[in-house]
Order: sequence, then structure tokens, then C-alpha cells
Amino acid sequence: MKSTIKEKINSFQEQNKNRARLLIHCHDQPGIVAAVSEFLFQHHANITESNQYTTDPEGGEFFIRLDFECPDLHHKRTQLEQDFRPIAEKFKMEWQFTYVESVKNMAVFVSQEPHCLLELLWEWQSGDLMADIALVISNHETTRDIVESLGIPFYYIPANKDIRAEVEAKQLQLLEEYEVDFIVLARYMQILTPSFVAAHPNRIINIHHSFLPAFVGAKPYERAYNRGVKLIGATSHYVTNDLDEGPIIEQDIGRVNHRDNVERLKKMGQAIERSVLARAVKWHIEDRIIVHGNKTIVF
Repeated sequence: MKSTIKEKINSFQEQNKNRARLLIHCHDQPGIVAAVSEFLFQHHANITESNQYTTDPEGGEFFIRLDFECPDLHHKRTQLEQDFRPIAEKFKMEWQFTYVESVKNMAVFVSQEPHCLLELLWEWQSGDLMADIALVISNHETTRDIVESLGIPFYYIPANKDIRAEVEAKQLQLLEEYEVDFIVLARYMQILTPSFVAAHPNRIINIHHSFLPAFVGAKPYERAYNRGVKLIGATSHYVTNDLDEGPIIEQDIGRVNHRDNVERLKKMGQAIERSVLARAVKWHIEDRIIVHGNKTIVF
């Protein structure tokens, strides 16, 4: 199976070898779009998608994501970025070029419940999640057979609060070894330390099984049932040191009623969790997210 996915990735890379994305954030001012468009034109690039947002037309923050094609891009990358620096300095930009053929390596962390992991694996197998799942790390053996049957390395690392530093040292070593670009917590039920989070800023995506900010922390379905809610939901967000309070990427909800017990809420909620996490991961892979403070702009 891994070889089949590798073939899909190779095909994707060949088809997109001349495609790139440019993400920009700066203070809004006249001339930004004109300057960037002229720059790309001068470098023989054709803009294929453009999305922009301004927080306030009168002196707010400006965000833009450009998708473009440029002949012989692989050999132009260094020069392209070097030539862009004067424009970035003029407008005081935070900016980033990403190259579509550079498929991201992702690590998945999971505990006992496999539904979010299974969704990611299905999307990956179908070619709809264009990343390389480099490895899966778990504090339980539950999903080993599923993962290894697809040719993905599986690492069982027992974890609890008493050995957290030792566990994270092993995890960080594996992430470096596999050259991981970002991490997905697919119902990984362990709290990460500040040092671990700091090592991967805005590169750890979590799924929380409630519609945040409601029911932060443990047992949200039980608490939702006891509260008598009529809507349940799920939230995917970047991980920060504040529990379940990082920048939100995606959310969704489902309607429930008084007949639904806790188990029914969990069953319905798991379907929402799967789709919400998959969308968030895809948007991260496609460089559609710009983090601004504790919010996200998703293009």
C-alpha cells in the first residue's frame, strides 16, 4: 500500500512541479497587490488563485494567499525569494513561499479511539490527503495492526504525567529522524508540555470533541448530556500551552435531542470529529491558513 501511495505522490509532484504559493501578512496600505502582481509577472509567473482579506479597510491588517505557476520553478526558487525581499521590506511583510511539489511529512499521534486516524488513513489512501504519513505514535497498541498493514511505521510509547519528559524526548527524536513537518493529534489523550509545543509552533493540529469554547477539557460529551444541549460539535485547532484554546481552524455541529443518551452523543460526535479534522489537515497541507494572534484566516 505504501508503494501505491508513493506512486500517487510522485505523480502529484510531477504535475505540480511548477506551482507555488505565496502567503503574506502585513499592515494594510495602498499598492500591495499591484507590487506583488507586478513582481510575479516580471518573473513570468501566472496567478491561478488569489484570496485576500483586510480586517479593517481603514488601516487594518492585510492577508493574501496567491497560487501561481512559473516555468522551471525548481531552479528559480532561491532567486525568486531573494528578489522578493525588497518588496517585503518596503511593506514590512511577514511572508512565505511554499512549493506544491514539496509534499509535507506528517506524524499522527493517537490513543485508543481510532476513528479520526481511520479517516485520515482513508483520505491518504484515496489520494485526497496529499501528504506523506511518515509515522504513527501511540500510547496504546490498539491501532498497530491497522497502521502497519499500510506500511506506515508504528511506535508504541506508553505515556502518563509521571514520565512525560522521557516520553516527549523519544517523540521529538522520532520526529526529527523522520523529518516531520507537522503533527496531527487524532484523539491523542495526553497533554503536551510547553517545551514540546514550542518546538512546533502552529504545526500541531488537534481535534477536540466539543464545539469550543464550550466544554473544554475532559469528558465533554458527558458534560454536554448533563447540560441538556441541543447541539454537539467538534473543533480542530492549533495547539498552544492553553488547553483547548489555540487558534481554531475548523468547527462543525450536529443536532441532538432529549432522546439521545451519552453513547448516542459520542457516536454522532465521532462522525463530526472525523470530517472536521480531515478538513483542517487538508487546509494546513494546502497552505490555506494564516495564524493571526489567537485566530486564523482560512482561504
